[in-house]
Amino acid sequence: MRISEYTLKFLLLIILQVLIWNFCSFSQFLMLAFIPAMILFLPARMSSVSCMLVAFVCGFVADFLIGAPLALSSLALVPVAFCRRGIIYLTLGHEVFARSEDFSPERQGVGKTILSIALATALFLLIYICVDSAFTRPVWIDALKWALSLLVSTPLGYYCTLLLYTDNIRSSSKWR
Repeated sequence: MRISEYTLKFLLLIILQVLIWNFCSFSQFLMLAFIPAMILFLPARMSSVSCMLVAFVCGFVADFLIGAPLALSSLALVPVAFCRRGIIYLTLGHEVFARSEDFSPERQGVGKTILSIALATALFLLIYICVDSAFTRPVWIDALKWALSLLVSTPLGYYCTLLLYTDNIRSSSKWR
């Protein structure tokens, strides 16, 4: 039953991301993105190829629903899924994959979780902003948009991972 709850939460957060991108344009210098955090912390038992497929589909659906150039988000999300294992090894260690446990911000700690989300979001934003502007805007505008978006999107991504995984650790008897 937990898998279906997780899937439902994941789909609802994708819809929320689409709604934010569609209707909440705060500034040309700010892009709210929490999909990279969701892709980063897909269940540990998923292979890299499966994660890249999920990332491509999520990005394609999001672009289709907001009327953006198709596959722009996919182009930025697939490298996040590709680098997922490396980012988790770097920030959280080998234990997550060695135990094949689901990710939990409560178990891994706030600092490590935020660092891993910041790395994934930084990669996503770097690719998305550079491809979106096609290097036609001044570099300082893209750099400012990247920095502001990273500053706002990282805590938002952390909150989304809390929404996805908090119930799993409370209901799991493995870690009691």
